[in-house]
Amino acid sequence: MKRTLGTCYYPEHWPEAQWGEDAARMAEVGLTWIRIGEFAWSRLEPTPGDLRFDWLDRAIETLGASGLKVVLGTPTATPPRWMLDRHPDMPAVDAGGRPRGFGSRRHYCFSHDGYREESARITRLLAERYGRNPHVAAWQTDNEYGCHDTVISYSDAACVAFRDWCKDRYGSIEALNAAWGNVFWSMEYQGFDQIGLPNLTVTEPNPAHGLAFRRFSSDQVARFNAVQVNIIRAYSDAPISHNYMGRITDFDHYDTGRQMEIATWDSYPMGFLEDRIEADGTHKRRYARQGDPDFQAFHHDLYRAVGNGRWWIMEQQPGPVNWAPYNPAPLPGMPRLWAWEAFAHGAEAVCYFRWRQAPFAQEQMHAGLLRPDSQPAQAYHEAAQVARELAELQEVEASQAPVALVFDYAAQWAWAVQPQGQGQDYFRLVFETYRALRKLGQSVDILPPDIADLSGYRLVLAPGAVTLSEPFKAAIAAHDGPVILGPRTNAKTAEMHIPVPLPPAIPGLDVTVARVESLRPDMPRPVDGGGYVQLWQEDLEGNAEVTLRGADGQPLAMTNGRITYLGAWLDPEALTAFLRDALTRAGVQTTDMPGGLRRRQAGKTEFLINYDPEPQHWDGVTVPAAGVAWR
Repeated sequence: MKRTLGTCYYPEHWPEAQWGEDAARMAEVGLTWIRIGEFAWSRLEPTPGDLRFDWLDRAIETLGASGLKVVLGTPTATPPRWMLDRHPDMPAVDAGGRPRGFGSRRHYCFSHDGYREESARITRLLAERYGRNPHVAAWQTDNEYGCHDTVISYSDAACVAFRDWCKDRYGSIEALNAAWGNVFWSMEYQGFDQIGLPNLTVTEPNPAHGLAFRRFSSDQVARFNAVQVNIIRAYSDAPISHNYMGRITDFDHYDTGRQMEIATWDSYPMGFLEDRIEADGTHKRRYARQGDPDFQAFHHDLYRAVGNGRWWIMEQQPGPVNWAPYNPAPLPGMPRLWAWEAFAHGAEAVCYFRWRQAPFAQEQMHAGLLRPDSQPAQAYHEAAQVARELAELQEVEASQAPVALVFDYAAQWAWAVQPQGQGQDYFRLVFETYRALRKLGQSVDILPPDIADLSGYRLVLAPGAVTLSEPFKAAIAAHDGPVILGPRTNAKTAEMHIPVPLPPAIPGLDVTVARVESLRPDMPRPVDGGGYVQLWQEDLEGNAEVTLRGADGQPLAMTNGRITYLGAWLDPEALTAFLRDALTRAGVQTTDMPGGLRRRQAGKTEFLINYDPEPQHWDGVTVPAAGVAWR
């Protein structure tokens, strides 16, 4: 498939006389895709029923006349002010009982039936009008579900919907009481109408209640999204997408991903470095103008899985943003590097956000491809360079990686409702595993937790997957290669009980987790051979072979045949050594990548991506600072 570039455009922000010039420049720079419309509800319907689509008709026609393809977004992330007059109880409510206010965006609760009906109405109007428009070649539902902590809502609407969800899931109040263990602390209910939401409790709520509410909240997102998808699909054959975000885990992206043809995500490497990654000051200073060397790649691989192989970047950072704790300018070359890294991981399109920097409102300090005066900004020239290179490079192939890593949203929720210690975070554990694999020169596929076929993978890892699915357990049994599980893998039932037999309870693996403990961050425990156990350690019993010990002789990893259980959270030094040994035993060649240099194998093409502020030399190749090379 041909790889392409695009941008995000807001014709409603600019004089109509400027649209044609903008469209011509977009085509000239080598762009293909233009996303529009996702924030335009107040201009499409300034008052209830006063529909004004004529300007959008002309905008789409203007873009199409320059040979550009339109991604049309539904505008439901920004309901207009009159919507709150019509539905004053529609905002989400935070854990402290405070409703979210009007004046920015995402000010709605997924459980509010009235707003869901309004969203369906505007989506249907758009789909009816543009579903067969030859210039509308793709769709986007809403915008960035979950951004600004807007999935989990403690509103009255959510409470009513949660009670119905519980009744559907458990059937009877007796079954719910048993599933949640409500005999503890006399928490038993006599009817579903007594069930509240797990906030404002005196101490921590029942973890089973908390996990059920997380599942419910995720299901509400999928339900909301499905309404729009089904309407669009009735009128259009164009592919449908949603733009996810980095380290947003409050809903299961696989569930929404299965509804659509393409997964997209919004990549802001420098902002994410500052507020979404556990790293020390030295690391953040070194990569302040580039972003973390592994965070973007992790999400590329994650959203490739969410999209079942088809994925884009819908918003790519072009320069300084406005929302991070610090907002420096990227090093020269980074907008090009970020795009090429995405293509190396299989992206079909990379769209820079945005075409022109807005001179007003919340994002006026957010760079675009153009400055507010329409002069080119840094990424304009780098995007043009990428477009030229795309035209010259042979097709970037997609290929299966030798290593697979499972990512499970439900495991993130389980860790969140019962962390058992500060700093215990599932995403962090999986990401640190991914980083260690990449530093060993590996290309990695991320897999969903219900994957049923592991064929072709030389090594499979599932750290921290609290409850293993039946399809995945069957896949492990059928797989002829090594699998590494733990820590905390299969540690709880789906209702947050400790199972008996004790975890990990994997057939053929003679290992039992007898006890767990969380460690102070300033009290790590040395590992035999180097490095430390940090944050989490389990006491392992059984007759399996001990393949890693602590310096005190305690088993940290045990193996039966193809399956290894790792009962500790290892620091980078110990984890790298452990994974190097596992990869070598699996017949996978490893190589230590220097600094921020990473490699990605895409079919026959090897990409080398250098996040460092100085050149890196590896295997006979010199990669410039903030540069990309391929061979």
